Amino acid sequence: MNDQIHTGDEHGELGGAEYEEFMELAVQEGFDLEQVEGDLAAAGHGPLPVLAVVGRPNVGKSTLVNRILGRREAVVEDTPGVTRDRVTYEAEWSGRRFKVVDTGGWEQDVLGIDAAVAAQAEFAIEAADAVVFVVDSTVGATDTDEAVVKLLRRAGKPVVLCANKVDGPSGEADAAMLWSLGLGEPYPVSALHGRGTGDMLDEVLKVLPAAPAQTFGEAVGGPRRVALIGRPNVGKSSLLNKVAGENRVVVDELAGTTRDPVDELIELGGKTWKFVDTAGIRRRVHLQEGADYYASLRTAAAVEKAEVAVVLIDASETISVQDQRIITMAVEAGRALVIAYNKWDTLDEERRYYLEREIETELGQIQWAPRVNVSASTGRHMEKLVPAIETALAGWESRIPTGRLNAFLGELVAAHPHPIRGGKQPRILFGTQAGTRPPRFVLFASGFLEAGYRRFIERRLREEFGFEGTPIHISVRVREKRGRKK
Repeated sequence: MNDQIHTGDEHGELGGAEYEEFMELAVQEGFDLEQVEGDLAAAGHGPLPVLAVVGRPNVGKSTLVNRILGRREAVVEDTPGVTRDRVTYEAEWSGRRFKVVDTGGWEQDVLGIDAAVAAQAEFAIEAADAVVFVVDSTVGATDTDEAVVKLLRRAGKPVVLCANKVDGPSGEADAAMLWSLGLGEPYPVSALHGRGTGDMLDEVLKVLPAAPAQTFGEAVGGPRRVALIGRPNVGKSSLLNKVAGENRVVVDELAGTTRDPVDELIELGGKTWKFVDTAGIRRRVHLQEGADYYASLRTAAAVEKAEVAVVLIDASETISVQDQRIITMAVEAGRALVIAYNKWDTLDEERRYYLEREIETELGQIQWAPRVNVSASTGRHMEKLVPAIETALAGWESRIPTGRLNAFLGELVAAHPHPIRGGKQPRILFGTQAGTRPPRFVLFASGFLEAGYRRFIERRLREEFGFEGTPIHISVRVREKRGRKK
């Protein structure tokens, strides 16, 4: 019976015997067992479900996101045109973890507010498993709100209606008027003061699936999902067209999307892949000012739906901050990563020399990602793309058994102990890989491990076990003083 309990997702990816052995180690070293179980569960989670927060301008979306996160992280500003890199955050409520997509970052009226709101909502809804629709209860339902309701209906995702700015009992009547939207019960909330957010989040947990709707390539022979990302005009569309060439199997019409087909099933290297195209959206939204914000939202949506991100970089130009942001976004989302340098055939010797220097200085932190030098226009070296993607996915899914990991950690700590700080020398006592996709490690230590030492551990893990093409997450748990049990 025990084995049955301790397999599957409940304890990350540790099987029964391995789990028992691991918990014995924890007891010997004086760790609190409940805490250890919690740490394993937190690190062992698979991809998290995604909640999108949508609504027209100034209804308090970013304030609500901050309230859900329990910290001030989303940008809250009265000035329209606030652009920022992050649109996705991790949150937790009642012990359940999920991701929040904040669409409050950029609002304008160049095109008329309706078009902007619709475009934003569209990107976010597509990436989401459930939606919180925020309406200002003091204003009531506007035409723009009605337009968003139509979008939500078409997408068919579960929706929780948040009637914001209800600061006291007198506002409840305003909130009740929002039944008229036909989205079910309006939850009266004050995002600013936190009133009512708990009830709303309880409802969110009811409609949010335990895991994302995508069962990543787990269906037998199901095509693996590849997001082709990069800054605008870097050649994503031409690369997709070149890759598709005659190899397009079928175009996947996603039900409920309000624009051109997104996903292409493409035959490459004897396999079918699903390319999640991020280039197709821009054709409909000709927005000048908010371009960066839309690009991040679009990229985030594509990355959430993919298993591996292929970042396309224009090799003929200097590596830009935007290129680095896009790479960071894929790494933070925990996706496998391949870097493709486009327009390689146009480079002269001098540019190649400088590009290699730039890669060393600007992209040193992702030396583990496979790279391919391609030309989207001529199709040069396209055959190298598939092996690079396969390598990255293999690294993303690989797992080291706990016994082998601890033998490795023991040797590492003996040969390279942590520097002594304040008369103390923290030691790694034991560890385990609690999850894959990407690989997630939990290390249990006698004291705080410095960032430099954690980076050293990651580097040695890669040298020893590969992990090519995947980010690695390492979390460290320190033994509480009081809990020393013999």
